Amino acid sequence: MIAVVYSGSKNACWKIWQDGVTMVETHTASVNPCFNDPKHILQLLSKNITLIHNAENIKKIYVFAAGASSKEKQQELTNTLEQFFVNSKIKVKDDLYGAAIAACHDKTGIVGILGSGANCAYYNGKKPENNNYGLGYILADEGSANYFGKMLLKNFLEDKLPEDLKTKMSHQYHLDRPTILEKVYRKPQVQTYLASFLDFYLDNREHKFIQQLIAQGFEKYFHTYILPTLEKHPGEEIHFVGSVAGSFQDQLREVAKKYDLQIMSVTKEPIHNILNYYKN
Repeated sequence: MIAVVYSGSKNACWKIWQDGVTMVETHTASVNPCFNDPKHILQLLSKNITLIHNAENIKKIYVFAAGASSKEKQQELTNTLEQFFVNSKIKVKDDLYGAAIAACHDKTGIVGILGSGANCAYYNGKKPENNNYGLGYILADEGSANYFGKMLLKNFLEDKLPEDLKTKMSHQYHLDRPTILEKVYRKPQVQTYLASFLDFYLDNREHKFIQQLIAQGFEKYFHTYILPTLEKHPGEEIHFVGSVAGSFQDQLREVAKKYDLQIMSVTKEPIHNILNYYKN
């Protein structure tokens, strides 16, 4: 048995296959080594029946996880997973590496991640080029689910939401200032809380105010990530990966058109392409 794992900052998708046939798919919370310590990761694995039943039979695992960009974090996550998958050879790379494989396979290109978090890099056909992005939900993540959750809460607290959206938010989430500030500044897993408001964007995607927030977020993303990367690698094809990119790809393509750019592909769930890559 072989497993492939793609983990953003919120969720991780696992696919297990044998003899070229996908046997099972399951989901867990993120295995991001920056936000989750080994004890927490082992606890969430131990609660997943599918992984428990297959752990001893999996011989090789390819893991692509947000927060695993450094050698130290890759080794830390490898050591943690080896305690659960005792018979497995485990290879850990960051989620950007997995996104690049999913979007480009063996070809060059610029790959943008817009999911729970945000990132971007030039992919030379073998690995992503080092960059100064991937700074997380506090310092960066423009255009991501974390960012949009932050903007929604900010507008709610500053009383800038249209009345109909404010009423919907209040009824759906039972929000008030103390609750929001408590969850943002004192509770753990803040990035998961912020990203959870993506559902509100999806439910109200036709609302003019929501569309404006999305367009503004994507504009910031292009200025921060895509345009600087294109300056270094002009003429390269642009690909996107992630839940936000997949859910709002029409708006994403509209923003790209403002800069006379064309998006070659948008992959909402990269795990499927990654699996096919390793099967072949």
